Amino acid sequence: MGRFKPCHYEDIKGTLCLYEASYFSMEGESVLDEARDFTKKHLEKSLEQSIDKNLAILVSHSLELPLHWRMLRIEARWFIDVHERRQDMDPSLLEFAKLDYNMVQAIHQEDLKDVSKWWKNIGLGEKMSFTRDRLVENFLWAVGHAFEPQFGYCRKIITKVLALIVTIDDIYDIYGTLDELEIFTDAVDRWDINAMDQLPEYMKICFLALFNSVNEMAYYVLKEEGSNIIPHLGKMWADLCKCYLVEARWYYSGYTPTLQEYITNGFISSSAPAILGHAYFSVSNPVMDAIEFLEKPPNIIHGSSMILRLSDDLGTLQDELKRGDVPKSIQCHMHQTGASQEETCEHIKYLIGDSWKKMNKEQSKDSPFSRIFIGIAMNVGRMGQRVYLYGDGYGVQDRETKEDILLTLIEPVPHNLHTKVC
Repeated sequence: MGRFKPCHYEDIKGTLCLYEASYFSMEGESVLDEARDFTKKHLEKSLEQSIDKNLAILVSHSLELPLHWRMLRIEARWFIDVHERRQDMDPSLLEFAKLDYNMVQAIHQEDLKDVSKWWKNIGLGEKMSFTRDRLVENFLWAVGHAFEPQFGYCRKIITKVLALIVTIDDIYDIYGTLDELEIFTDAVDRWDINAMDQLPEYMKICFLALFNSVNEMAYYVLKEEGSNIIPHLGKMWADLCKCYLVEARWYYSGYTPTLQEYITNGFISSSAPAILGHAYFSVSNPVMDAIEFLEKPPNIIHGSSMILRLSDDLGTLQDELKRGDVPKSIQCHMHQTGASQEETCEHIKYLIGDSWKKMNKEQSKDSPFSRIFIGIAMNVGRMGQRVYLYGDGYGVQDRETKEDILLTLIEPVPHNLHTKVC
């Protein structure tokens, strides 16, 4: 193997395929880790040679982030654009791909209109000017989780859940006092409309918006299936707020947790369990089949949560160091072990890869969850890696996320371009 030099087109393509396949590995498959290291080295070397321009684009793209870890809808648009520049492109295949992409995009635009009306009517963006008003970004996340046309209801639910999560997260992070946060957490835990009486005015608005929105989601399931899921949804929100409160206490006390303490809490504060819990109820029929497994939680949820949490930490590291935010995984590991920032970032990347292996294993075995739900769970991790690939793609609006929104949700693929690039 050491004598192999990928200097020909087919050699490089084969090496690239093996490299991509290595990311489907599961725990214990060390041979695929070895294959990844081997192929990565040769792919990097191939870029230094005079190779086909289009192949070089594919190699660079894969080395930046493998296809298995990428957001599917953004990749579809990217591959359409790349295929169109190839000399050997198939005009019929390209035209069908464009038509399909634009038809699905039109459905997404209608979904976005619906959730925009909901967000305007609920008024949280106007009443709470300190929060991040990111409805379109939230919808992009929802598309990343379930882009297929038939999952419009799921996309709308995820968008609403994300909008509520961001509002509450900002209350805990930047606005509420610790005493107020204690009271708010108790109110959510009780899930009782009378519990809002002791809240300050801005928290009353937020709590009632949360209470009404979540109960409306539960009403839909009760009407359609006769199942009362309010206790399950209420617990998800209570668990999330309790973990936000733990982080607030750490911040106010100046405490730096161990990496394990942070991960145990951050698994839930990533918001992935709450997102996936609501997604489960929007795509499962009947909804109670796997509810006991949903609340454990299984590796498929734990893995996607960790990928989202750790990708966020890597992407927002520099911004949070400037703000002096609550310590995240990188600071916790450095404080605990004395490792350098570079060494710690490599360790966090290793943990992300390990989480993917666990999810790959979960995907390959019998599961109480549907293939649809497992796919959504995998996509949570993919969206996390996409949004935080170049930095804080959620908190800062002038980064790559803006282009992702334009290409994914706003601008259809043009049909009149037939330029070929060698």
